[in-house]
Amino acid sequence: MNSPADLSPTIIETLYCQALDLADEARCTFDLSGRLDIAGADEDLARIALSCEALRTTTRMMHALAWLLNHRAYFAGDLSEFQLRRHGRLPPPQPEADPAQAALLPPAIVELVERTRRFYARVERLDRAWQGRFAMHPTAIHRLCERLDQVSVGL
Repeated sequence: MNSPADLSPTIIETLYCQALDLADEARCTFDLSGRLDIAGADEDLARIALSCEALRTTTRMMHALAWLLNHRAYFAGDLSEFQLRRHGRLPPPQPEADPAQAALLPPAIVELVERTRRFYARVERLDRAWQGRFAMHPTAIHRLCERLDQVSVGL
């Protein structure tokens, strides 16, 4: 079996640049959102939904950026692996928005929020793999094939 993959400085730098771009886009979007005309029967609810989603989205991106910065520091030699494993864990994702509140948001903001969720999920998968030292875990199908091979050898 091939040796498992690992994180590299190139992967971290690429993700870091993407995270900066996405965080900047979120900042600009939510800065401008205060001036957006929110049509609807209850403007106050829409503004509250917008504020909640802005907080969730920026927190999500700041957690991802902090995780990436820790890994950049590790690759630069500023953090040991022990320090990174101890203090460099990714926090759990932000809770999902109430669907009724999300429905009050403009489509462009909903799309941006979804892109930040997908980005965070990518970083989350990398964090889980890195914490598990990128160990290859056989799938159920592979385990079944191995058991069948062992049975056929015994016949």
